[in-house]
Amino acid sequence: MSRKCRQNVTKFHQNRWDRNIARRWHDDYTNYTIYTEAPYYDVIPNDTWVLTPEGISGPYVYPPSQTLRQAITENQPGVPLWLDIGIINMDICEPLSDVLVDIWHCNATGSYSSFTGLSPNIPFPQLLQELNISNYQMGLTDIHTDRSTWLRGLWPTDCHGIMEVKTVFPGFYDDRTIHIHVQVHTSWELRENGTIVTGNTISTGQIYFPEKVSAAIMAIEPYASHAQIARITSAEDPFFSMDSAGGFDPIIHVVPVDQKNVIQGMVGYITLSVDTTLIRNGSQPWESGKKLDTRLI
Repeated sequence: MSRKCRQNVTKFHQNRWDRNIARRWHDDYTNYTIYTEAPYYDVIPNDTWVLTPEGISGPYVYPPSQTLRQAITENQPGVPLWLDIGIINMDICEPLSDVLVDIWHCNATGSYSSFTGLSPNIPFPQLLQELNISNYQMGLTDIHTDRSTWLRGLWPTDCHGIMEVKTVFPGFYDDRTIHIHVQVHTSWELRENGTIVTGNTISTGQIYFPEKVSAAIMAIEPYASHAQIARITSAEDPFFSMDSAGGFDPIIHVVPVDQKNVIQGMVGYITLSVDTTLIRNGSQPWESGKKLDTRLI
């Protein structure tokens, strides 16, 4: 199904290129009522990846900390990363507008907001043992330690099927390669009191980075200070092998913002093909409302 959309995806890339060929990334972040344009990039990739609903959300998902905003850094240190994510409906091979893209990832030294009390250097089974949890169920057992919100956010796709978010390059934690979690929701509501309620979750998965880029970033601070454990590559990560099975490509295409060196900052570009007919809404032990946050951070 992904291959049948190749021509349309190529056209999707070309349209984005035509709209942005003369401009660079800017820091004009807006609230939901104003759509923004896609950032500059210098090539037109011809790849797509089906973000399947069978992917895992991981143990560090926490919906109450996800806020509607484009700038999610909150002063976390690291190499600037501007994510440009396009969403394609794989059934009709057309961009999907007004779907909510939900992302979260760890900071430069491997910690997740809302879970800062858990060490990124300890194997997860050991963490559960220390927490005295013997019947852990992913997506059901609540192990959050605080209400911090950095490096978490949601943003809808615009009329061209594109969403953008400003963050920093992720670090790593025990037994996982560098990655970003992504969910796509086709049914969502912005309430008058500033909370968001998500309905149909059609896709849950993870996106990754080229190893050459990861190695370059991990050699500089603050990433280099995380030396307590060894970083594993995507080739060594069991989840990457599942996400890339069948010829799918979950690796973000990276363009240095100065056209020279990624350590000065980068635009990360990827197109996700999703199947809107497959809905996977896991039960959660927490409230469904997510607070609106349009601060320009």
